[in-house]
Amino acid sequence: MNVSHLACAACGQSYPPNRLYNLCRQCQKPLLVHYDLDRVALSTPQLADRPASLWRYREVLPVEHTENVVSLGEGWTPLLHAQRLGRQLGLSRLYIKDEALNPTASFKARGMAVAVSMAKELGVKKLAVPSAGNAAGALAAYAARAGLEAHIFMPRDVPLANRLECQYYGARVTLVDGLITDCGRLVAEGQDRQGWFDVSTLKEPYRIEGKKTMGYELAEQLDWQLPDVIVYPTGGGTGLIGMWKAFDEMERLGWIGPGRPRMVSVQAEGCAPIVQALADGARTAAPIAHPHTVAAGLRVPKAIGDFIILDILRRSRGTAVSVSDADLMAAAQQLAAAEGIFPAPEGAACVPALHTLLERGALKPDEQVVAFNTGGGLKYVDVWQP
Repeated sequence: MNVSHLACAACGQSYPPNRLYNLCRQCQKPLLVHYDLDRVALSTPQLADRPASLWRYREVLPVEHTENVVSLGEGWTPLLHAQRLGRQLGLSRLYIKDEALNPTASFKARGMAVAVSMAKELGVKKLAVPSAGNAAGALAAYAARAGLEAHIFMPRDVPLANRLECQYYGARVTLVDGLITDCGRLVAEGQDRQGWFDVSTLKEPYRIEGKKTMGYELAEQLDWQLPDVIVYPTGGGTGLIGMWKAFDEMERLGWIGPGRPRMVSVQAEGCAPIVQALADGARTAAPIAHPHTVAAGLRVPKAIGDFIILDILRRSRGTAVSVSDADLMAAAQQLAAAEGIFPAPEGAACVPALHTLLERGALKPDEQVVAFNTGGGLKYVDVWQP
């Protein structure tokens, strides 16, 4: 293990490694894992013979003992040149990173693989999560793989597939009349009484370590060059934060240079706290009182890592864009018909966002753009039905 310490993303308070943590004990903000990268004895040519999973980057992941790795083959998803869709939009170098090819059909598998592996290593027996759907399915699957208990709290209106997969994986499922924030409150209230460990988005430090591997893969798939622009559906924002962290680590390892993509957050018009905060010049986002969108993963009224997301958007000279439900629903069919990729609503939202960026002049037709499809459309059959 090359972990040197953990540190609060807000106040900088340092914590020793190989311990069980949720938020910073000083300010209740997210903790990030830091590595002694001078000790990482790994060069890019050595990766060629590694397994085609996120564990190919094990030297910059926190699990110390290999026997504690809980894996279903997550990571190393395809990066596809979307030529037909690109022509329709007027983009010659549009690529899609298709996270639907992960186990449980979403990018959430990455984070839960590492979080559950660390929970196993640190002796946790019961895990709990509030989720709009895909994180729940991923936790349930990896907990089943590890032989751990999973306690899932989901809004009652989550897609049916998400609820069914959790039940089939043997998780204890509680449906809540409310939002993901209401689910989170129930997890927090029961944590001490029930003896479970909360693996909510950015409320434990290891899910982000799995998500950051999207950044490592992207660089490796582009021969250690980063694209001009990354367009990313943003609810809690762990993937965006994780990729930015990966870029910093890779530069310190000497794998890439100092250049960075412009990062673009995509949100739904009915729940766009990051878009509003960026427009207002705010450091944090005000919570959305009545969030509504068919894209369950974007229905996050207040992200605990909002200050990190906003800082990344500004540092990268990026932006945030909101799209309507009608537009993202139409875009799902456009993407599927053009490229054979049936996206989740969250991934489909990237397509109208690209339209908006082009119209605003925030994106040039010849720039290399990578849009992320974060999950598979088949898990949303009840959403797509008229």
